[in-house]
Amino acid sequence: MPENPAPVAIVEAYHRAWTSGDVDRAMTYVADSFVCSAPDPDVTTKEHWRGYLSAFMPMLTGTPELTRMTEGKRVALWYYPQTAVTENTLASELFTVEGGRITSIHLTFDRLGYRPPQAA
Repeated sequence: MPENPAPVAIVEAYHRAWTSGDVDRAMTYVADSFVCSAPDPDVTTKEHWRGYLSAFMPMLTGTPELTRMTEGKRVALWYYPQTAVTENTLASELFTVEGGRITSIHLTFDRLGYRPPQAA
């Protein structure tokens, strides 16, 4: 990676790392002072986020990307985190990158989309 990579390059490297199963590598792109906003209100810090990704990653079967947008230090990424239960539940993340590290993530997705289908 270049000495001063653009925020989008940092987000792409982070995303590639965790979606390929390398949560430890993904966390190298995350600042120690990281803050998170996620559907789970208990996930707010870097260590919480590591645990959250580590628990979710084994369920992941694919992550087709829909699109991304960048503006200065902010990067938005939309993708489909696929599991055995869903292939089309959209997730969106808004990243802030400062000093070469991700300082915040705001994650949104439909939690009900990850529930197993109910028997009729």
